[in-house]
Amino acid sequence: MRKIFLKTFGCRTNIYDSELIKGYIKDFKLTNDEKEADIVIINSCTVTNGADSGLKTYINNLKKNNIKVILTGCAAVSKGKELLDNGAIFGVLGASNKAKINELLKEKKRFYELGDLNFIDKDIVKNYENHTKAFVKIQEGCDFNCSYCIIPSVRGKSRSIKESDLLEQIKILIQNGYTEIVLTGTNIGSYGLKDGTTLGKLLQKMMQISGLKRIRLGSLEPAQIDESFMEILDEKLLERHLHIALQHTSETMLRIMRRRSHTKDDLKLFQTLSSKGFALGTDFIVGHPGESEELWQESLKHFMDFKLTHIHAFIFSPRNNTHSATLKNTIKGDLAKERLNTLKAIVQKNNFEFRKANKIKLEVLVESEKNGFYEGYDQFFNKMKIVSQKDLSKMWLNVENYEIKEEFNETRIE
Repeated sequence: MRKIFLKTFGCRTNIYDSELIKGYIKDFKLTNDEKEADIVIINSCTVTNGADSGLKTYINNLKKNNIKVILTGCAAVSKGKELLDNGAIFGVLGASNKAKINELLKEKKRFYELGDLNFIDKDIVKNYENHTKAFVKIQEGCDFNCSYCIIPSVRGKSRSIKESDLLEQIKILIQNGYTEIVLTGTNIGSYGLKDGTTLGKLLQKMMQISGLKRIRLGSLEPAQIDESFMEILDEKLLERHLHIALQHTSETMLRIMRRRSHTKDDLKLFQTLSSKGFALGTDFIVGHPGESEELWQESLKHFMDFKLTHIHAFIFSPRNNTHSATLKNTIKGDLAKERLNTLKAIVQKNNFEFRKANKIKLEVLVESEKNGFYEGYDQFFNKMKIVSQKDLSKMWLNVENYEIKEEFNETRIE
C-alpha cells in the first residue's frame, strides 16, 4: 500500500483542514515519517512571499527524491497553476474538493481540481493525532479589503458554520478527551454576522457545555468586538489572553492599509481589556509602503501605550493583485528589520513585566515533552517548562510555585 505524508504549513485553520483530509484517505496508508512517503500532500500557506519561497524550496527537495506532490491550501489558488504547469507538482486540490482526495490520489494523469470558494465543510474533525487541544473551525473567508492582504482572494468571502453543528462537534471532542478548544477560522470575529448571530453568542452557548475547561480564540479584529463579546469577558472558561490584530498604531498607516479600525478606539479597547487582567497580543506589519520615519515614530509612541504581551510582527511582503503592491514610498529591508526587532524587544520586556506583576496560580495544560522538559501554556498563553520524573503528558496542572525567567516560566514537580 502506498504511503502518504501530509505536510502542513501556516495557520490553525490549516491544521484543522489537514485533519479533515486525513479522514478522507481510505485506500492509502498515512505515515508520520516523510522519508517513507511515496506521495506528499502539502497543505500550504501563501500569506507572505516568505511562505511562497518556503513552499517552493520544500517542493524542490521532494522532487529530488522523485516523490509525487499534491498541493492544497491557500497556495493552491495563488500558485497552483504555475507549479502544475512547470511540472513541480502532480496535482492541485482546492479546499472545496477535500472529500475527493482518496480518488484523486489514484489518478495517473496530472490534475487541477481547484473547485470554488463558496463551500462549507460538511464533515467535522473528531480527533487530533498529535495535539493535546482541539481546533474547531467556525468560519471560512474574509469580507475585509485590507490593501496588503491576498487571503480573501484565496479563501473567499466570509461564511459561517451552523451554530448547532459546532456545538455538537465540541460535545464530541469533549467526549473524546479534549478539554481545551481553540476556535479558528480566516476571520472569526465575523462569525454569524450574516446569520443573525455573533461570536459572543456562540461563546455563551459553548460555556454551557459540561466538561469544557478552557476556550482559546484565534485572531480577532478590533472593529468586530461587540457587546455580546464584552459580556463574556469575566467568564472563567475564556482564556485570559486575547490576540487582536492591530496591524499598525499610526492612524495614517491604518488608512493606507485600508483597515476598518482607528488607533484611538483600539487603544481604548486594549486598555479596557488590560484592566480586566488580560494578556494581549497582536499582529503588526512593519515596512509597509508609506511608513515614513515620522509615521514610524508616531506609531512607536502609540505602541508603547498598548502594553502588549505577545506579538506576531512581520515585514511587509508585496502580494500580486493587492493594492499595496502598487504603492510607492517603499521601505528598505534593513530599516524594516530594525523596526521589527524594536517592537519584539518592547513586547518581550512587557511580557516579562506582566508575568512578574501577575504571579498567581497558573492553569497549565501539558502539551509536549522536549529536551527534558514538559511544556504547556497557562491561561495567559505564556509557556511553562516543567521538570518532573512523573508522566505529565496531557495533564492539567495548577502551578503555584514557579520561577519567572526572561522568556518563560519554569517549575519542578516531584
